[in-house]
Amino acid sequence: MSETELHDDMAAPESQLDEDDRLKPEFVSAVLAAVDEGDDEGARALVAPLHPADIADLIELVPSDQRADVVTAISDLIDGDVLAEMNDWVREALVDALEPHQVADIAAELDTDDAVAIIEDMAVEDQREVLRALDPDDRAAIEEALSYPEESAGRLMQRELIAVPEHWTVGHVLDYLRGDDALTTDFWEIFVVDPSHRPIGTCELSWILRTPRGITISDVMKREQTLIPVDMDQEEVALRFQKYALISAAVVDPSGRLVGMITVDDVVHIISQEAGEDILRLSGAGEGDINEPVVDSYKGRVRWLITNLMTALVPASIVFSFDATIAQKAVLAALMPIVAGVGGNAGTQTLAVTVRALATNQLTQSNTLRAIRREIAIALLNGLTVAAVIGLGIGGFFGDPVLGVVIASAMLANILIAGFAGVIVPVTLERLRQDPAVASSIFVTMVTDSMGFLAFLGLATASGMVG
Repeated sequence: MSETELHDDMAAPESQLDEDDRLKPEFVSAVLAAVDEGDDEGARALVAPLHPADIADLIELVPSDQRADVVTAISDLIDGDVLAEMNDWVREALVDALEPHQVADIAAELDTDDAVAIIEDMAVEDQREVLRALDPDDRAAIEEALSYPEESAGRLMQRELIAVPEHWTVGHVLDYLRGDDALTTDFWEIFVVDPSHRPIGTCELSWILRTPRGITISDVMKREQTLIPVDMDQEEVALRFQKYALISAAVVDPSGRLVGMITVDDVVHIISQEAGEDILRLSGAGEGDINEPVVDSYKGRVRWLITNLMTALVPASIVFSFDATIAQKAVLAALMPIVAGVGGNAGTQTLAVTVRALATNQLTQSNTLRAIRREIAIALLNGLTVAAVIGLGIGGFFGDPVLGVVIASAMLANILIAGFAGVIVPVTLERLRQDPAVASSIFVTMVTDSMGFLAFLGLATASGMVG
């Protein structure tokens, strides 16, 4: 396909633009080619049909040294919705390049939660300049949100919501919704409040639309509701949305007054973010973002590699203490990594299950012992199976039944230890108020390696295989 044909194809109306073609390398190359040639109008024609999320992805896909030129070329397409969908690192760099009044104009277009996401990472002085450029109402809402802890419901919530008193009729509510253009347009339910502005119930839009105008809201509202404290951690917020199948939920301050709402679209983002963080923490990879600066990635990873290096000295010292045993029967050196490796994999399996259970509140103090017993039972079954296979295989291959029994026994013992460590290590870190996803894997690996080597070499020495 020629560049002209590609340009014509990509500039087609959004309804005709194949979603699979939007961010293919050919499309990104065509945008970059237009920008390099100074054809800003052509670049805008290519990008204009895209959804704001796709525009954000496009900017992330562009090489960092060319982003400024692309953003300049399509600047009239970069609005608040695009920034809200953008990767944090890319957005931060882009916002730093904008004037405070430009950031203020973008923030004014957004819901409070999205505006806060853009402003919160700015330097304090830049934040002040942006806030000064906002109108008083927007400034007050964003300043209040910034006063709450990071990753709390107060940062996540949006203040744009619909709240009505319970004595209103359905007709009154409909007239109110239709008659005030300043009201938010993105909502699924209406919150019912008492004279002190405390939420006392909710009413879904479908109920409002299907109920006669003369019926009072108090007669159709649902009084049972899930209220979110303003200082609740966003991970706990996500768990409540999952547990109770919520679409939106009211956020209340310490006095119980309604101060905002959280919607499911924000929670989907949080669930994805928290899950990704846990996976990366298990590997010690820091934030693991490909847009993160190299130095920041280095700092996030190297400390765990150093920690891993220190813990690796423990199993190494155990092996060294059996140097005479290994010297007399060299085959032990070839076989002992098998015991440690399989034990490590077993520990990782248990660890992954445990960390997930802790993150989703499935594992608590009330069922910890039951979880330990369960994992040990699984480890026993796995250990017996793997031990039988490795014992028969090694004993037959080397024609040494004693060696087969030794490696089978060591394998069983290490898998049992791995099952126990895979639960107890993250649970202990959780009790100590440390993130179990961050350091658990290093310590579980240390335990399985150390115990694997100790069991195998110790049993080999005790069995009389070496004189």
